[in-house]
Order: sequence, then structure tokens, then C-alpha cells
Amino acid sequence: MVNKNHEVIISNKNFPVLIEEDESGYFVATSPVLEGCYSQGKTIEEAMINIKEAIELCLEEFES
Repeated sequence: MVNKNHEVIISNKNFPVLIEEDESGYFVATSPVLEGCYSQGKTIEEAMINIKEAIELCLEEFES
């Protein structure tokens, strides 16, 4: 199981990202500072792209 810490930078703010490999081989990315903000991908790179989009959507929802 992969358990790596990463971060995404949006508008000069750092958002920590935790990536874990699930039992089916997908990489699940979560942002622990934004409750319910998660995504996944077939690769770590894809998961990072997807979590960045998810974080942006979570921030938009928070602002409205």
C-alpha cells in the first residue's frame, strides 16, 4: 500500500494531500484540511491532477 504525502498549490496556498493505494490498485487522494474532498486515479499523477480539480471545486463551494 502506498501512503505518501504531497501538496497542491492553488492561489499561493498549500493544500496537503494524502495518497493511498486501494485494494483495486487505484490511488485515492484526500485533502485532510478540506472535509470530504477526495478523488482518485489509475496513477499517482492522475490522482494529483484529479485532487487539484476537487480542491478547486471544494473551495468554490466553500466561498458560495
